[in-house]
Amino acid sequence: MAGAVQAVPGFDLQPSAEQVALSTNYITNFDFLNQYLPDTYEKEFERYGNRTVASFLRMVGAEMPSNSDLIKWAEQGRLHTKYTNVTSAAAAASDTATLTINDTLVPGSGAIAIRVGQTIMVSANAGAATLYNKAIVTAVDTAASTIDVAYYEAGGQTFAAAAACSLFIYGSEFKKGTDGMEGSLEADDVIFENSPIIIKDKYAVSGSDMAQIGWVEVTTENGATGYLWYLKSEHETRLRFEDYMETAMIEAVPAEAGSGAAAGAGVTYKGSEGVFYVVNQRGNVWSGGNPSTLGEFDSIIERLDKQGSIQENVIFLDRQFGFDIDDMLAAQNSYGVGGTSYGLFDNDKDMALNLGFTGFTRGYDFYKTDWKYLNDPTMRGGLNAGKINGMLVPAGSTTVYDQILGKNAKRPFLHVRYRASETEDRRYKTWVTGSAGGASTSSLDAMEVHFLSERAVCTLGANNFFIFED
Repeated sequence: MAGAVQAVPGFDLQPSAEQVALSTNYITNFDFLNQYLPDTYEKEFERYGNRTVASFLRMVGAEMPSNSDLIKWAEQGRLHTKYTNVTSAAAAASDTATLTINDTLVPGSGAIAIRVGQTIMVSANAGAATLYNKAIVTAVDTAASTIDVAYYEAGGQTFAAAAACSLFIYGSEFKKGTDGMEGSLEADDVIFENSPIIIKDKYAVSGSDMAQIGWVEVTTENGATGYLWYLKSEHETRLRFEDYMETAMIEAVPAEAGSGAAAGAGVTYKGSEGVFYVVNQRGNVWSGGNPSTLGEFDSIIERLDKQGSIQENVIFLDRQFGFDIDDMLAAQNSYGVGGTSYGLFDNDKDMALNLGFTGFTRGYDFYKTDWKYLNDPTMRGGLNAGKINGMLVPAGSTTVYDQILGKNAKRPFLHVRYRASETEDRRYKTWVTGSAGGASTSSLDAMEVHFLSERAVCTLGANNFFIFED
């Protein structure tokens, strides 16, 4: 009978942070008639280990200042010209033809990037592999998005009239003693932009509670320790805010026109373009389960070939996706006599068998690493709808034209821009108000710790990213 992890007892999702004091945090039994004292453990046990989920952007990106409400950058377009929705007005076997360019954004725009004298290859999008021609362009009508061509083949046009075709330019040919090329082409940059959002949090404790000693020695991931309970709450608020500074950059979406956020009662929010949103819109998406065979990864590699062809890539993934890749790579092994022989070593009885892989090379270099955010059951882990299993991020940096700086700049593919000037740095602000805990800013008998950051994430070359969805 197959085994399975039982649903009960499960992991605890009850939050430990509340806006009121928890009865479980304090001793409530003050029965002094009882002569027996309990044996207590003073130090908290860290049953969930390191509970923070922030690490992704620190690993793959950088942070740099910005002094504007709008961040803009330009990304290079394709160098060569290809159209994929082209039809011919001529019948098969015709020596000449008028081709209409039907691609989106072209008709009526005057932006057709084909000139007289250029040579093209025209290929039918469906049908036999022999349905293609090579031709020279004899006339161009940019207003109508049409070109006249003369075929090089004696048999004329190989495909039928109105058949959907693709074409690309591969060169040019001119007669002796003729004028040069008519017209010129301008570089086609694509302009992208994003806006920073303001992230805030606050922790408050009364002056009286600050003077109250506790019996539990509290500790947090950043090393804070002591018998004052408010120390734990303050530091957990800080750690939570640091997580939100990253997860907001991953999950943020722009407020759509007509949405409640964009058209609220007296308050409008604009949102921001987070990493997941951008990759879904401008990147590559794998859906329907994890790729777990070489054939499926080959289809990913074929898509990367059509994009920027970045040699080194890192896949940040959840636990199951990591196991699927391990199993795929293990299946390529010959399974040596007497036991499993993963890798270039002999597994004997005294050696711990390593069943995991850190990466592989197949056309490109792929490295994999667990992404805690996707595994954590209080965040992305365990979702049903909207589940994301991993994301492929290109390594290294790219050169873009920064609209604010007015010059080319090298930037990591993923990086964060935070608001800052000579007098105000909003990367990570924290300040204390009230009249307790050393603060003396107001008559409030409490200490309030405020947190603020204003930032946006820039996803450059999103066409080189892959997101893996269920």
